[in-house]
Amino acid sequence: MTQTLRPSQRLHLILLGVDDVGASTMFYEALGWAKSPTSNDGFVKFDLGGYALCLLSRAAFARDAMSPTAQGSGFAGIGLVYLARTPDEVALVLERAVAAGGTLVKPATKTDWGVAGYFKDPDGHLFEVDFEDGWVLDAEHKLLVDKVKTWNETGTPAPSK
Repeated sequence: MTQTLRPSQRLHLILLGVDDVGASTMFYEALGWAKSPTSNDGFVKFDLGGYALCLLSRAAFARDAMSPTAQGSGFAGIGLVYLARTPDEVALVLERAVAAGGTLVKPATKTDWGVAGYFKDPDGHLFEVDFEDGWVLDAEHKLLVDKVKTWNETGTPAPSK
């Protein structure tokens, strides 16, 4: 009887291929993120609370993935999302990203579900900054994936489901 190993339902690392690991590290540090002391010049980690955003050179990443080229083009169809605590925080995070060397893609904009905007880091990786009343975050600002906020008839938040 063959037994298969099913991976646990989680991601542990987000790898971003960057042109200059040092310059990209400075960008994320300018956002206020702390580099892990276990990083090195070629592989920098930022602890995201049980998983990590990791920076490595595009060339090294492409070699490891056996890609014929280290450069991509067009819309990648992937974005990383930061959930803001308040609607006003969306614009503040976008401003900080631009001040750190990122590019504003879409300013903080009222949407049908809240307020959202986009920036790209210096290597073109797309980030959304989003505030929606429905997300439930714990005291440490960690997403509670299996909970959503609901509202009662008076328009006030009801207990999370």
